[in-house]
Amino acid sequence: MPGPAPQPFTAEELPALARGVIQRAKFPQLATMDGDQPRVRPVSPVRVDDDFTIYVANLRSYGKTREIAANPKVELNYLDDAHDQVRITGTAEVLTDAQILREIWESNPLLRRYLGSPDNPELIIYRIRPARVRFMREWALEYHDVPLPR
Repeated sequence: MPGPAPQPFTAEELPALARGVIQRAKFPQLATMDGDQPRVRPVSPVRVDDDFTIYVANLRSYGKTREIAANPKVELNYLDDAHDQVRITGTAEVLTDAQILREIWESNPLLRRYLGSPDNPELIIYRIRPARVRFMREWALEYHDVPLPR
Protein backbone atom coordinates (compact mmCIF):
# COMPACT_ATOMS: atom_id res chain seq x y z
CA MET A 1 0.00 0.00 0.00
CA PRO A 2 1.56 3.31 -1.03
CA GLY A 3 1.94 6.07 1.55
CA PRO A 4 0.21 9.42 1.25
CA ALA A 5 1.50 11.85 -1.34
CA PRO A 6 3.61 14.56 0.32
CA GLN A 7 2.56 18.17 -0.09
CA PRO A 8 4.70 19.87 -2.77
CA PHE A 9 6.85 22.88 -1.96
CA THR A 10 9.31 25.16 -3.72
CA ALA A 11 13.00 25.66 -2.99
CA GLU A 12 12.20 29.18 -1.77
CA GLU A 13 9.96 27.70 0.94
CA LEU A 14 12.67 25.45 2.39
CA PRO A 15 14.04 27.87 5.04
CA ALA A 16 10.54 28.61 6.38
CA LEU A 17 9.59 24.92 6.33
CA ALA A 18 12.76 24.01 8.23
CA ARG A 19 12.20 26.77 10.80
CA GLY A 20 8.63 25.53 11.31
CA VAL A 21 9.83 22.02 12.13
CA ILE A 22 12.40 23.44 14.57
CA GLN A 23 9.68 25.50 16.31
CA ARG A 24 7.32 22.54 16.63
CA ALA A 25 9.86 19.88 17.62
CA LYS A 26 10.98 21.01 21.08
CA PHE A 27 13.43 18.18 21.83
CA PRO A 28 15.72 17.31 18.92
CA GLN A 29 18.10 14.39 19.08
CA LEU A 30 21.79 15.28 19.31
CA ALA A 31 24.32 12.83 17.87
CA THR A 32 27.92 12.83 19.06
CA MET A 33 30.78 10.36 18.81
CA ASP A 34 32.18 8.47 21.82
CA GLY A 35 35.34 7.12 20.23
CA ASP A 36 33.97 4.97 17.43
CA GLN A 37 30.52 4.62 19.04
CA PRO A 38 27.76 7.07 18.05
CA ARG A 39 25.68 8.43 20.95
CA VAL A 40 22.25 10.01 20.54
CA ARG A 41 20.18 11.81 23.16
CA PRO A 42 17.36 14.35 23.32
CA VAL A 43 18.35 17.92 24.10
CA SER A 44 16.42 21.09 24.78
CA PRO A 45 17.86 24.03 22.84
CA VAL A 46 17.96 27.31 24.75
CA ARG A 47 18.17 29.50 21.64
CA VAL A 48 17.76 29.16 17.88
CA ASP A 49 19.05 31.87 15.53
CA ASP A 50 17.60 32.67 12.10
CA ASP A 51 20.73 31.24 10.43
CA PHE A 52 20.03 27.80 12.01
CA THR A 53 22.68 28.23 14.71
CA ILE A 54 21.44 26.22 17.69
CA TYR A 55 22.43 26.73 21.34
CA VAL A 56 22.24 23.81 23.76
CA ALA A 57 22.76 23.98 27.52
CA ASN A 58 24.83 21.23 29.08
CA LEU A 59 26.38 20.27 32.38
CA ARG A 60 30.13 19.78 32.53
CA SER A 61 29.62 16.36 34.16
CA TYR A 62 27.58 14.96 31.23
CA GLY A 63 29.10 12.44 28.82
CA LYS A 64 28.55 14.68 25.80
CA THR A 65 30.99 17.20 27.29
CA ARG A 66 33.86 14.73 26.89
CA GLU A 67 32.55 13.53 23.52
CA ILE A 68 32.27 17.04 22.05
CA ALA A 69 35.71 18.00 23.40
CA ALA A 70 37.19 15.00 21.58
CA ASN A 71 35.16 15.50 18.39
CA PRO A 72 33.06 18.66 18.00
CA LYS A 73 31.29 17.41 14.85
CA VAL A 74 27.63 16.81 15.76
CA GLU A 75 24.23 16.44 14.19
CA LEU A 76 20.81 17.49 15.44
CA ASN A 77 17.68 15.77 14.17
CA TYR A 78 14.30 17.45 14.60
CA LEU A 79 11.12 15.43 13.99
CA ASP A 80 7.75 17.16 14.33
CA ASP A 81 4.31 15.63 14.95
CA ALA A 82 3.68 15.45 11.18
CA HIS A 83 6.96 13.49 10.84
CA ASP A 84 8.67 16.24 8.87
CA GLN A 85 12.39 16.27 9.63
CA VAL A 86 15.23 18.76 9.81
CA ARG A 87 18.81 17.60 10.18
CA ILE A 88 21.49 20.10 11.11
CA THR A 89 25.06 18.95 10.63
CA GLY A 90 27.59 21.19 12.28
CA THR A 91 30.31 21.87 14.77
CA ALA A 92 29.72 22.47 18.47
CA GLU A 93 31.78 25.04 20.32
CA VAL A 94 31.63 26.31 23.88
CA LEU A 95 29.89 29.68 23.84
CA THR A 96 32.07 32.44 25.30
CA ASP A 97 30.21 35.51 24.02
CA ALA A 98 29.15 37.26 27.25
CA GLN A 99 26.25 39.14 25.68
CA ILE A 100 24.68 36.02 24.14
CA LEU A 101 25.25 34.09 27.38
CA ARG A 102 23.46 36.85 29.30
CA GLU A 103 20.56 36.90 26.81
CA ILE A 104 20.17 33.11 27.07
CA TRP A 105 20.37 33.20 30.86
CA GLU A 106 17.81 35.99 31.16
CA SER A 107 15.36 34.34 28.75
CA ASN A 108 15.48 30.87 30.31
CA PRO A 109 13.80 30.42 33.72
CA LEU A 110 14.75 26.73 33.89
CA LEU A 111 18.45 27.53 33.69
CA ARG A 112 18.06 30.10 36.44
CA ARG A 113 16.02 27.73 38.62
CA TYR A 114 18.33 24.73 38.35
CA LEU A 115 21.74 26.37 38.09
CA GLY A 116 21.23 29.47 40.24
CA SER A 117 23.86 31.64 38.57
CA PRO A 118 25.28 32.09 35.09
CA ASP A 119 28.69 31.64 36.74
CA ASN A 120 27.85 28.09 37.87
CA PRO A 121 30.97 26.09 36.88
CA GLU A 122 28.79 23.16 35.76
CA LEU A 123 27.07 25.21 33.03
CA ILE A 124 28.23 24.98 29.44
CA ILE A 125 26.32 26.42 26.50
CA TYR A 126 27.25 24.89 23.16
CA ARG A 127 26.79 26.89 19.98
CA ILE A 128 26.22 24.53 17.07
CA ARG A 129 27.10 26.27 13.84
CA PRO A 130 25.48 24.60 10.84
CA ALA A 131 27.54 23.34 7.93
CA ARG A 132 24.48 21.74 6.33
CA VAL A 133 20.73 21.87 6.96
CA ARG A 134 18.40 19.35 5.32
CA PHE A 135 14.61 19.12 5.28
CA MET A 136 12.45 16.08 4.52
CA ARG A 137 8.68 15.99 4.39
CA GLU A 138 7.04 12.81 5.67
CA TRP A 139 6.66 10.16 2.98
CA ALA A 140 8.84 12.09 0.54
CA LEU A 141 11.86 9.95 1.45
CA GLU A 142 14.15 12.60 0.02
CA TYR A 143 16.18 15.27 1.81
CA HIS A 144 16.43 18.78 0.42
CA ASP A 145 19.33 21.08 1.25
CA VAL A 146 18.15 24.26 2.95
CA PRO A 147 20.14 27.29 1.79
CA LEU A 148 22.08 28.84 4.65
CA PRO A 149 22.05 32.62 5.00
CA ARG A 150 25.37 34.20 4.12
